[in-house]
Amino acid sequence: MTTDTQDRILRIKAVLDRTGLSRSTLYRKIERGEFPKQIKLSERCAGWRESAVNQWLKNPMFFSVTD
Repeated sequence: MTTDTQDRILRIKAVLDRTGLSRSTLYRKIERGEFPKQIKLSERCAGWRESAVNQWLKNPMFFSVTD
């Protein structure tokens, strides 16, 4: 039996609540590669993969985005 766990998409408010970061700090960290980039959902809507946010929460000091 396989279990398909879907990766939820978190919106900005949920990400800020979970991380405790301010909006400006969050975007600064994204720019520096210290936080996962958001996924564009539509023209004016973006979100973050829950798994990526959880991974960052486990060890924020050593998070590195590799493209």
